[in-house]
Amino acid sequence: MKQRTIFNVAVLGAGAIGRDHIASFQKHASARVVALVETDAERGRAAAAAYLVPNLYTDYREVLRRADVDIVSIALPNHLHAPIALAALKAGKHVMLDKPMATNARDAAKLAAEAKRRRRLLMVGQNQRFTPAVQTLRQMVERGVLGEVYHARAMWLRRTGIPRIGSWFTQEKLSGGGCTYDIGVHVLDQTLYLMGEFEATSVYGQMSAKFGPRGLANGSWGCSEIDPQKTFDVEDASIALIRLRSGRTVQLETSWARHQECDDINGTQLFGTDAGATTNPLRLFHSGRRGYCVESIEPLPPRVNPNRMVHFINVLLGREETHVPPAQSVAVQKILDAIYRSAATGREVKLR
Repeated sequence: MKQRTIFNVAVLGAGAIGRDHIASFQKHASARVVALVETDAERGRAAAAAYLVPNLYTDYREVLRRADVDIVSIALPNHLHAPIALAALKAGKHVMLDKPMATNARDAAKLAAEAKRRRRLLMVGQNQRFTPAVQTLRQMVERGVLGEVYHARAMWLRRTGIPRIGSWFTQEKLSGGGCTYDIGVHVLDQTLYLMGEFEATSVYGQMSAKFGPRGLANGSWGCSEIDPQKTFDVEDASIALIRLRSGRTVQLETSWARHQECDDINGTQLFGTDAGATTNPLRLFHSGRRGYCVESIEPLPPRVNPNRMVHFINVLLGREETHVPPAQSVAVQKILDAIYRSAATGREVKLR
């Protein structure tokens, strides 16, 4: 990437995720958040004032026309990710895109191709990859500490965690899907990253909605508007079995709502021929001379900055390599598509 001193950033969306984008970029000395786009005037003014963002817009096309804007950071409802990211890339901007990459693999692939064509940095902000635990466990896998990793469980299970019934999260036309798109994508991505493999050959998935349609298990996440007239038409729980090209398997289990002992279970468990491991907490399991051992692991020095926005700027500065390549995000999107298709048909989906 071309060397620069300062990169001007425009953040799209002033909800909870957008505010996180602003605060995270502002932690890098070479990033300057110069514009915020928000259609809700009151929310936009509040965020701009809180983070001292000098320019506030209601139309994202205005920032795309600004020649001084280098980066567009997208924190919008899922259905807007692909079209606005594509427009930003065509306008010559680098793009930081919150997950999921798109609502279908075809649109995701278009983004990757456009970024390559324009020679612009495109990165999906899969923040779970950046945690010290995940970075440490990936290094342990590479060093062979676990032996051959042949299976993994990816879990994000909330007991009462629907992100506000009636928000865009719970409307299929705006979100593309429910808990699988919201939190499942996080643990799926981090698990495939830990295994070092993203290409799947088959997927079987099932989904259910047992709580949201009854108005139960409402959470408090986010700042999005609530429309009490909107029905809950996405899943609040899902499970999938994914077979990778190598023959290894991943079990993905996600819920916004379920009766369980713990309020939140989140992490990856890897099963290897020499040892097993979990990310949360970061622990290693293996046989020892005096019996079976359960070890707590101290995090290793991170390979990239744990702040994904700081990392994004570091990539542009040539200090770090991209931690979330677009091709991997496209592969994740293909698996998500297959989970939903399998759940809809009741059949296993084969991927080429």
